[in-house]
Amino acid sequence: MNSIIENKVENDRSWEKIIMKYNRPDLRKSIWQILNTFVPYVIMWYLMVQSLQVSYWLTLLLAVPASGFLIRLFIIFHDCGHYSFFKSKKANDIIGKIIGVLVLTPYSHWHNNHRIHHATSGDLDKRGIGDVWTLTVDEYLALSKKDRLFYRLYRNPFLMFTVGSVYFVLFSNRITHKRMSPAGKKNVYLTNIGLLILATVLGFTIGLKAFLMIQLPIIIFAHTAGLWLFYVQHQFDDVYWDHTSDWAYATAAVEGSSFLKLPRILQWFTGNIGFHHVHHLSSRIPNYNLARCHYENEFFTRIKPLTFFASFKTLNLRLWDEAARRMISFRKLSLMHS
Repeated sequence: MNSIIENKVENDRSWEKIIMKYNRPDLRKSIWQILNTFVPYVIMWYLMVQSLQVSYWLTLLLAVPASGFLIRLFIIFHDCGHYSFFKSKKANDIIGKIIGVLVLTPYSHWHNNHRIHHATSGDLDKRGIGDVWTLTVDEYLALSKKDRLFYRLYRNPFLMFTVGSVYFVLFSNRITHKRMSPAGKKNVYLTNIGLLILATVLGFTIGLKAFLMIQLPIIIFAHTAGLWLFYVQHQFDDVYWDHTSDWAYATAAVEGSSFLKLPRILQWFTGNIGFHHVHHLSSRIPNYNLARCHYENEFFTRIKPLTFFASFKTLNLRLWDEAARRMISFRKLSLMHS
């Protein structure tokens, strides 16, 4: 792929002109996406309330599509932070902060980290903010046994997508720290207050126990799936990593972000975020324009897709091998040093 990227992206810079026509948000499409996501989410919530009178297994079954609509709300939240969902910065901020309460994610702080992620994705010298912790082979081998164990636990798929997702959404998103800006801290507080008001109102309406029995499965299912999506977007076999001196923005965007080709229904629920290579090339493209941008331009179609089932194989990849320029598993590392 390197020759394709160098010739089609870095050198001729034609992508800069191509993406310009997709960078424009369409107010009607944006409003329609809010309606066809938020209204069904509320309906699913109502059905889950009613299902508690029938069977909690039915409630959990309904939590699956409900979590799908919450993921889609998160994509709108995500676009608002990139100022790609509306032309108005104020409209993006207002809608984004409101949805931030629903998805239990402080808008300002999350997007501050996410912008850093976009600016540094694939840069070996600027890891650590808004990304999945990834070590090189040499860095891992230089660790003590205790630190190697900690890294292995962090990269364990079961722990990452259970304990990790619960910790991130229910605890990490609720607290402030010294590195946060005053605006970021304020937004965390306001998000928590919004959550408290929402929980109080619904608690008095349907009962606190019923509220938790409905809300917790939706949140856990949605954020576990969301974490998996974020993981496979930058953790695959021939992903791009390079040191700052050789790092190139467009190459990092297209080679360092996956084209996750999902079944159509999952593509809809995930707001086309599988076209992550296009999104990283230009974060100002609204989610509803990503697929069109990919399919209407020839050099994007040369990018090898990562299919839904093949994406699960990426869960075995743990380390960046600088010599081979690819992600490898711990098993592969053991074979290399046996």
